[in-house]
Amino acid sequence: MILYYQTHSPFARKALVFAHEIGIAGQLEVIHHETSPTLRNMRVYAENPLGKVPVLLRADGGPVFDSDVICAYLDTLHDGPKLIPAEGEARWQALRLQAVAQGLAQTGIGLRWETERRPEHLRYAPLAEGFRDKIEATYDWLEDALDDAALHVGHVALATALSWMAFRELPSFRQRARLTCWFDAFEKRPSMLATPLSGETHD
Repeated sequence: MILYYQTHSPFARKALVFAHEIGIAGQLEVIHHETSPTLRNMRVYAENPLGKVPVLLRADGGPVFDSDVICAYLDTLHDGPKLIPAEGEARWQALRLQAVAQGLAQTGIGLRWETERRPEHLRYAPLAEGFRDKIEATYDWLEDALDDAALHVGHVALATALSWMAFRELPSFRQRARLTCWFDAFEKRPSMLATPLSGETHD
């Protein structure tokens, strides 16, 4: 399998960390592709009409995207404990945390556009403030709601999202002691150490 990847994407990293956690990262050929809303990468568009990574190319089927779907697919390829619980409250907790983490990263991307990437005369300060409010509210929610269940996809999504927020120097979560402690422990996992963030977005 081939994974179209980006070394500074929290979503691509999530898929690769997930693969490491379930023990199948060695089955992936990871190929870096630069993409952004203003950079059309024709190789990526050929596989994903949204022009985004990650994209998983399979020998026996069509391409799989986005990171949520890639993780769900990869979880079918191993015999160990599943990181996406099959049923019950554990499933909904894992998927809910994944959704919150994905939304957090998307909000961080939005904030970067309004404070760094968009030409200054086109930036809209109330929108940037709204993004900041959402980020702070999410950190507060996580401080209270983060579970101590066995490793699941939500944890992978959250760790990679928080790592990216710190990497891009976006509003910090480190005023929340419980969330910070959890993240610092997770970031020492081999899956995270094997997939460091690097690089700038090219527009």
